[in-house]
Amino acid sequence: MTTTFIDRTEALTERVFRATLGALELFSIYLGVELGLYRALERHDALDADELAEHAGIAERYAREWLEQQAVAGLLEVECAEADAHERRYRLPAEHARVLCRPDDPAHVAPFAHTIAGIGGVIARVADAYRTGDGVPYHAYGAAFRHGQGHINRPAFTHELPSDWLGALPDVVARLEAAARPRIADVGCGQGWSTLALAHAFPNAWVDGLDADPGSIADSRRHAADAGLDGRVRFIEADAAELADHGRYELIVILEALHDLARPVEALTAARAALADGGALLVVDERVADSFTAPGDEVERMMFGWSVTHCLPTQLAERPSAALGTALRADTVRELATEAGFARVDVLPVANDFFRLYRLDP
Repeated sequence: MTTTFIDRTEALTERVFRATLGALELFSIYLGVELGLYRALERHDALDADELAEHAGIAERYAREWLEQQAVAGLLEVECAEADAHERRYRLPAEHARVLCRPDDPAHVAPFAHTIAGIGGVIARVADAYRTGDGVPYHAYGAAFRHGQGHINRPAFTHELPSDWLGALPDVVARLEAAARPRIADVGCGQGWSTLALAHAFPNAWVDGLDADPGSIADSRRHAADAGLDGRVRFIEADAAELADHGRYELIVILEALHDLARPVEALTAARAALADGGALLVVDERVADSFTAPGDEVERMMFGWSVTHCLPTQLAERPSAALGTALRADTVRELATEAGFARVDVLPVANDFFRLYRLDP
């Protein structure tokens, strides 16, 4: 009994230590992304601290310490560790560049660092919300979280949405391709990467992106202009429940957003009313377990981690709120859809480590 108790204590001590190490390295990745340090390193074969400071516009002493930390962490390579600190040259391996500074690459998970930074900036308000029962509005998490959330999903929206996800809706795709000017709505569009992917996938379509967050809509409009698509997509600052006011759509998508909605039944009801005859709603949300189990696997742990620090507090900033949290299970999706009047809910046979796909038909 005593040995088991000590073993469990030591295991948790080691786990917390490793979590602290990981959190600190995520903050260092945030600095590397935010300050353009990885981009500077990718553009050049190798840089010393003076050169990085000049290219990135930061102080040399900070550049030197960050480069050393990144090399110690194994994120950068150093040409000669024995050289004088001012003369050491560092490079970003191509394999690591995919993870750290190529935003469309499927391996690009550096945006996790921005989400953690955003939560860290508001965690005291989250603690106060726990005491009062109030919420913390999405905008309070700031530009860092908005960037992180938008960019962590960007590779999947860019690559998987047009092919694998929509490929599971062949009849809807056929309708969209055959129509002269079909309409698509992207509800909870965030920074608009999914909206732009839909516009690229269907050059004949008009695509509306809706989001209640003004910062996200501003980001989306800028990204659309940069992509040369601002004439064929529009971004509307609106609540999801207002979707029916903006027209009828052959396809509506709610991607990794249903669990965040304070009034999900109203949003789904509006989506059903906004569908054209023969249209369908695609919901993509978290691939959590079918029922609560503890301990859970790593995906379950991650989703509850987001829930206690971000998703639930933002949901409780609105009242009334369904307060779903992040762990949106398949049975709950079916219950919400049935209450909203959908006649059929199918879980689509698409393999994904983090997302489960649902087709909802009126």
